[in-house]
Amino acid sequence: MAQAPDEALFATLDAESNSIAIIVKHMAGGMRSRWTDFLTTDGEKPNRNRDSEFEAPPKTRAEILALWEAGWQVVFDALAPLADADLARTVYIRGEAHSAMQAIHRQVGHLAYHVGQIVYLAKYFAAKNWTALTVPRGKSAEYNASIASGKTSQR
Repeated sequence: MAQAPDEALFATLDAESNSIAIIVKHMAGGMRSRWTDFLTTDGEKPNRNRDSEFEAPPKTRAEILALWEAGWQVVFDALAPLADADLARTVYIRGEAHSAMQAIHRQVGHLAYHVGQIVYLAKYFAAKNWTALTVPRGKSAEYNASIASGKTSQR
């Protein structure tokens, strides 16, 4: 998102697409719902209005980033106290039973999907100003040599 121009955060590719702002709003709503009281309440909270997450996007970059940070904070706060034994506990999402580990995998996969959408849109709108997040095109051999020589770490 940092590489996308401000106006790109609110742009869509077509009438059926979501903007980065809307994707972040949806992710934050889902993270709040799924991860608040993760082990003790259904992950689809009664006060969540999922459909509204796709309407009325945040108006500024600061608002988008605040939603982003708040959503991730709920996730990390829920994961931090978990012990190994908690991973086998039963949790519910929309009334359907999952092991806590299954629910975590389900949500991490869903969040990764949306992060990929954000990266794709940011790259599209940044165009020639984009800086690769991983190995730039045409630089794989150089990168591999740097790893092999110990100059770069993959961590």
